[in-house]
Amino acid sequence: MAQINRPKSNPATPSLKVSGTDLDYFQPKEYIIGGTTLSGAKFIDKEVIITLSKLIKGERILLPGEATSAAIKTLWAQGLFDDVELNIAKLVEDTVYFDIQVVERPRLSSFELNGLSKSQKTDITEKLNSKSGKTIINENTYNSTTSTINKYLAEKGFFFTKIDYKTKPDPNMENGVVLQVFVDKGRKVKVHDIEFTGNKNFKPVQLRKFMKKTKVMAFYKVFGPGKFSKEKYAEDKEKLVAKMQEKGYRDATIIKDTTYRHNEKSVGIKIDLYEGPKYYVGNITWAGNAKYATKDLSKVLAIEKGDIFSEEKLNVKLHGNGAESDDVSSIYLNDGYLTFNVEPIQTKIYNDTVDLEVRVYEGPQYTNNRITVKGNTITNDRVVLRAVRTRPGDKFSKELLVRTVRDIGQLGNFDESKTVPTPKPNPSDGTVDIEYAVEEKPSDQVELSGGFGGGRVIGTIGLTFNNFSLRNLFNPKAYKPLPKGDGQKLSLRGQTNGSYYQSYSFSFSEPWLGGKKPVSFGLSAFTSLQSYNSTTTTAAQRIRLNGVTVSLGRVLKWPDNYFQLTHSINAQQYILNNYPGYLFSTGTSYNFNLTQELSRDSRNSPIFPTEGSYFKFTIQATPPYSLLNNTNYATASDKQKYRFTEYHKWKFEGQWFQRLAGKFVVKAQVQFGFLGSYNQAVGQSAFERFKLGGDGMQGFDFLQGSELITMRGYANNVVIPTTATTSQQINIAQNSGSPIYSKYVMELRYPVIASQQATAYLIGFAEGGNTWNKFSDYNPFNIRRSAGIGARIFLPIFGMLGIDYGHAFDTIPGITDGGKQSFTFSIAQQLGGFN
Repeated sequence: MAQINRPKSNPATPSLKVSGTDLDYFQPKEYIIGGTTLSGAKFIDKEVIITLSKLIKGERILLPGEATSAAIKTLWAQGLFDDVELNIAKLVEDTVYFDIQVVERPRLSSFELNGLSKSQKTDITEKLNSKSGKTIINENTYNSTTSTINKYLAEKGFFFTKIDYKTKPDPNMENGVVLQVFVDKGRKVKVHDIEFTGNKNFKPVQLRKFMKKTKVMAFYKVFGPGKFSKEKYAEDKEKLVAKMQEKGYRDATIIKDTTYRHNEKSVGIKIDLYEGPKYYVGNITWAGNAKYATKDLSKVLAIEKGDIFSEEKLNVKLHGNGAESDDVSSIYLNDGYLTFNVEPIQTKIYNDTVDLEVRVYEGPQYTNNRITVKGNTITNDRVVLRAVRTRPGDKFSKELLVRTVRDIGQLGNFDESKTVPTPKPNPSDGTVDIEYAVEEKPSDQVELSGGFGGGRVIGTIGLTFNNFSLRNLFNPKAYKPLPKGDGQKLSLRGQTNGSYYQSYSFSFSEPWLGGKKPVSFGLSAFTSLQSYNSTTTTAAQRIRLNGVTVSLGRVLKWPDNYFQLTHSINAQQYILNNYPGYLFSTGTSYNFNLTQELSRDSRNSPIFPTEGSYFKFTIQATPPYSLLNNTNYATASDKQKYRFTEYHKWKFEGQWFQRLAGKFVVKAQVQFGFLGSYNQAVGQSAFERFKLGGDGMQGFDFLQGSELITMRGYANNVVIPTTATTSQQINIAQNSGSPIYSKYVMELRYPVIASQQATAYLIGFAEGGNTWNKFSDYNPFNIRRSAGIGARIFLPIFGMLGIDYGHAFDTIPGITDGGKQSFTFSIAQQLGGFN
């Protein structure tokens, strides 16, 4: 280890040196101090040092005596000198002149840290820099430096740190030295064991579970228990006591705890507990409530006499927990009582029983007055304010305040975690001003990728502007680089691999058509072309698709305002020329349909929901052409039969989200689709079918008149009906899809990044699904199954990116490799819908 250079120790016996004069130590004599000088000092205030010595001109002093010894001790105690001597310069009759000779200690110019990483050096230097420049190097310097480094490294999991010091002159600073710090961090430590004493009603394993951030090492913990942190340990001790009290042991406390070194890699913890008796709720009385009857408040409180006494449960039922509204406070706060307060008083404690009096202060009802928004540097005020549900003139409502924060987040233009509402009550007139502070985040997205589909490389470029402003399209000053701020969405996308395949699409949506009501308007169009020369025929094989969609939607007030109803009219054209894989290979087909979609979205976040649900029920139908004319479709040609595509299509999707222990979130999902026909002679539509399997993004497939449904663990479009056994049936099922499908998903999610710049989470999943050709074959429990793990990262500019590894448990007959595909990638994945 390096040598430690420390300042000299104070002398055990301070002495007085006399120059040319002898003092009689047996007969002390009183003198008058004629003056005191200070020698050897360059960087300190001499007058201050002389004053500290108390050897001040004009004072009387007994020589020899205690005053000189006291002066030397006082100067040593300042920690400023390496040596202190007191001399009598001269004696003139009864007058004495002193000279104090000192050797100043060096001053700290800078630190030189050794044994640390670059980032650790930077962090610690920032904490130590305040000491350099004027600090005298003394024992306190060493102690404070050691403390700073130890504290920093302890937070990083290094508890057995050794620190040595050396000094070297600094040529750039007079009397300055560089303090060299040699750090031996040792290893990061984990917890070997947590021992408990004093616990009678709680098992050690139960107590350890209460300490969620201080985990004991175990071989089965794949990712390890993590480093030991004193800060997290302190939090866990508080949670440990809180959990014991929650179970009714209101007197529970930690008598003492000890952290000791088990070995170089781990520490042990001993905690001595006092449990005390288990308490129960006694009589509960109410005071101060006038708005609501006692019986109604007691019903909301839901705590009965004889229940286990828990202060935490009592506070939650009185004051609420997050956005929930099933507590006493929320009842009042949702009815305008902004200054409402409630306090539980323990009026009597006897044996194992606690009597309570719940004291209520209702206060006046408040009415919303001025509603403002700040922080929206790009988005126009009206776009944010139309998402606000706390309207001027209405009674104040906590529920609507929370709902507004959610709806502002759903706009996609603001950082959800930084949307902060601030009510500002005006007691003089019973009104409240509410200010919503928001922070803009990047919302536009770009898709630039290369993929592989159909044996060819496909290039894709896509741009999505999520805060577009159409009204400023011809306003040059509004381009930043495009006109923004009105909450409209403009999307442009193109795909091609050259002459073989080209596809272009456009969409525009306005969430508030006319700007006064939440009526959404959407317009989209696409065109795609796929062609190639067959090796078996001389004619070129081509398929062209063209389509336009116009939609209108509105938010419903019943059954609740999470519902939305959307109507859309779609017109599509399919032109096939010698193109195989469909019910006809040459001809033109038209698809004119009306779509009705009813959805309900109560998810608390569009990116990483932790609670809420999402449902969507869709009916799409064309006119029943075959029932309106006299054509005999049993003998009709393909040109007549498929000239106008006819079908009715039913789809349902449900998603549920629930937070589990810690940060874990479970997602359950079910999907169903059915494509029906009007006339048995015509049969089912050649288009609008469902393709199950893969990532749902296989190049040009999604524009071939069918819907792609993802299913991890399987290749694209390979989950076909079990009745498809011949090569022709398999080919048709893969190319045109199937009329019926079901799919079920269960996911366990864990967030690893949650910030404005990115959101990332890990996934463990199990899913199953299948397709069928007719309802007589339909069996929702006859499914192909898969399971695996994956990850998602949301970047504002690219959208949702994902990778999954799935293992398929069932083989698809007639498909290469049984249809199995382990890895699945997704780019710019949609945040809802049939994906």
